[in-house]
Amino acid sequence: MKRFRVYLKEKYKVEIAYYFLGAVSDENEKLYTAIQTAGYVLVFREHHQSMIGKKKGNVDTDIVFAVMKAIADREKFDQVILVSGDGDYFKMVKYLMLKNRFKKLLSPNRKSMSSLYRTLMNNSLYAFLDDAGIKKKIKRVKSRK
Repeated sequence: MKRFRVYLKEKYKVEIAYYFLGAVSDENEKLYTAIQTAGYVLVFREHHQSMIGKKKGNVDTDIVFAVMKAIADREKFDQVILVSGDGDYFKMVKYLMLKNRFKKLLSPNRKSMSSLYRTLMNNSLYAFLDDAGIKKKIKRVKSRK
């Protein structure tokens, strides 16, 4: 996570990186700390207390809402870099492109990126995190003891 955060900052000048997660769970406290320590702003999906642990941690609508809210509230931000290949974001990405508020789609791998994006954008607007050059920059480095 740290190396990926550095990559986002150095390559794309990302000042604030949001990391959306499903419901909060005490057993994942170390993970949350690691994500924050790496420099991400954590955003948790809201669930009613009785549903925690029973619901899928689907954050798609939360991400779309956060971006569209920022636009509606005229918050200052340059362009969005989305780390996903999920086609659920297609309409948002298309809108952001029209408004010149979209910078890049970073898909985890070639297989997971929706074909919808290929119809919308040229290949300079997306990259695959499993490409050898990117993988080398962001992969976990095992510490020697």
